Amino acid sequence: MTGPASLALRHGYRGLERGTELAAERGFHIASLDGIRGLAALIVFVGHAGLGHILPGGFGVTVFFFLSGYLITTLLRREYEQTGSISLRNFYLRRVYRIFPPLYLVLALLILLALAGAVANEMTLAGVLAQFAHLTNYYIAAADGPKVTALAPFTAPFWSLAVEEHFYLLFPLALLALLRRQPYARIALVLALACGLVLLWRVVLVLSLENPAHYIYHATDTRIDSLLFGCMMALWLNPALDPAPARIGERGWLALCVLAAALLLASFLYRSPEFRETLRYTLQGIALFPLFYCAVRYHRSPAFSWLSSKPLVALGLISYPFYLAHYAGIRLAAKLMDGNGVLVAAAGFCLTTAFAAACYLLVERRFAALRHKLHG
Repeated sequence: MTGPASLALRHGYRGLERGTELAAERGFHIASLDGIRGLAALIVFVGHAGLGHILPGGFGVTVFFFLSGYLITTLLRREYEQTGSISLRNFYLRRVYRIFPPLYLVLALLILLALAGAVANEMTLAGVLAQFAHLTNYYIAAADGPKVTALAPFTAPFWSLAVEEHFYLLFPLALLALLRRQPYARIALVLALACGLVLLWRVVLVLSLENPAHYIYHATDTRIDSLLFGCMMALWLNPALDPAPARIGERGWLALCVLAAALLLASFLYRSPEFRETLRYTLQGIALFPLFYCAVRYHRSPAFSWLSSKPLVALGLISYPFYLAHYAGIRLAAKLMDGNGVLVAAAGFCLTTAFAAACYLLVERRFAALRHKLHG
């Protein structure tokens, strides 16, 4: 047997079986994952709205990273199984049309507000160029502290987009090279070893740098493992592509989710700086594995069905422009209302949601249609 069919068998692919408990009834759209996007966006928003001591916004970014790693790798895996290869050209075109228009639109609008004197700023040409070049995270990491006024106003959260861009640039190349030589399980093992090396690198930085916290939090080389954990799940025990393990039923997975939730809670409560800058990200990546697995495979279970609720799914659909604009929405609402608190957070949420919905309809969808028209 040759061709894509033999590739699927060699890598242990079983396909989307009838009757399985998956949310991928039409193509690869999984409503619960849109809900997770919406939930992650809410976590980040709440953290930046002044409640970060209760719900850390940085964890929402970690969830976004895991989700991106899982989805990107799953889509690349499906393409490889169907065609026997991965079109790097098509992959990069999809990323460009998906990411660049909203990003540069929000960046341009905030730069114009700053130049018009509508918002206070200390942005510099070097800071803005770093953002256009997708180097925001390293620009922040190299500065004395995480708050960099040289950037366009309200754009410090863009650092996480730089991490994802670096991942999108390099990971498909590495995955394609590995797919030609190794089965999925062995590639997942390689990724696990890479996560271990990233953890070791964070430990080295903690021991060698005088103030490592802001570098470790923002740099691609110290945060890439949060994406790689999602990539591992896409290749090993993928809930949308692989059959469920025979020895672990739904109750077993739900029990693992309880343990995962406890592990996450412990990672929030334990405040040691050394732990937070090293092992925290690794433990959170491990804990997210069973939670994501069950959110996809057992999405109709009462424990996870709320992730497919219409409000969360709707927020998930506009989560990218929402994330881009949320910090500006919060700060502009505070400026207009001259204060802080719940009312400001509510006003900021309304401003951000309205902008994100408009951006999704007028920019994201139109550029998606343009991509289909020009490139098929």
